[in-house]
Amino acid sequence: MPGVERLQARFAAAHTQVLGVSVDSKFCHAGWGDALGGISFPLLADFQPKGATAKAYGLFLDGPGITDRATVIIDKDGVVRWVEAVGPGGEREIETLLSHCEAVDKEHGAGLSAWPKAKGWSGPATLYVKSNCGFSSWTLQARSNLHLESAITVKNVSEDAAAKRELEGKAGKGQAPCLVTGDDVLHESADIIAKMTAAMTDI
Repeated sequence: MPGVERLQARFAAAHTQVLGVSVDSKFCHAGWGDALGGISFPLLADFQPKGATAKAYGLFLDGPGITDRATVIIDKDGVVRWVEAVGPGGEREIETLLSHCEAVDKEHGAGLSAWPKAKGWSGPATLYVKSNCGFSSWTLQARSNLHLESAITVKNVSEDAAAKRELEGKAGKGQAPCLVTGDDVLHESADIIAKMTAAMTDI
């Protein structure tokens, strides 16, 4: 996955939206991406009913109850153009995978417009978090996965009394997580992550 992350611009040039799919939950995905140094493309949870998407493509392994490590390339019309399974412990050659995407785009991508560019993050922002808070951890992982460490300052209100007072002054209460960008204040972790994602991705 880090190899795919590094080549995102070239996948976009081939009109390819990369998606990672597994039977793990979105919380597992957030932590896994963070541990790999940031995964900014969508990771989809084929969680409930477990493996339904993988089964539709014949890629669910009933014995271990996991998705096979496989790649499926689908063209703009929803037609599967290429499939490769390497087994749960197998490795994929990302440059080869990219060449298949480029070939599909060349043959079946006529009429597609240029890939939209993410608008990016603008203006200073502060993310207020609490220690031992799952919602705070989730927002921190999103910040890392979207490579926003330099754009969004983090302040822990559990460890810094001044940060707590600052949050209360800006947001009217000490609830965290809280993202403050100018006059905009967001308290719900899902809203915070959606704002980050909207700025840094094009979907």
